[in-house]
Amino acid sequence: MRCPVCNNKSTRVVDSRLAPDGMSVRRRRECERTRCGFRFSTVEEVEMLDISVVKRDGHREAYLRDKLTNGLKKSLEKRSYTNEQFNKLIHKIERDVQKLRSGEITSEKMGEIVMKHLQTFDKVAYIRFASVYHSFEGLEKFEEELRKLVKKHK
Repeated sequence: MRCPVCNNKSTRVVDSRLAPDGMSVRRRRECERTRCGFRFSTVEEVEMLDISVVKRDGHREAYLRDKLTNGLKKSLEKRSYTNEQFNKLIHKIERDVQKLRSGEITSEKMGEIVMKHLQTFDKVAYIRFASVYHSFEGLEKFEEELRKLVKKHK
């Protein structure tokens, strides 16, 4: 890890702590160059590698966390949540994908996993996501999904 101040290649870990979400490690580092000695923090987390998403038309594309993040942020627009809560949501979704122990996942399965977690995270975001995911054409589909949601949470 290079020092962000002097670009020295040699830094040492001073302290390591498990993040509150339990999904990442926060490391306190120090530049080993005597004249610099700058201290900074890094975060280490599990990265999902080599997972392909099989789209509805059959073509495959690499899993990109940014696509998931952007979709969730659209659903959560103008909703109240913290960055920590959002990161936990992303980690839970990715953990469920990793539990499948497969090199690929269908976009349908990915959508189901996302909706499962959104349902408990934020009901409004869940409905927004479901409306795009299921391509709701009219109010009847919204009403049907709302009835299901209300029934589950009574």
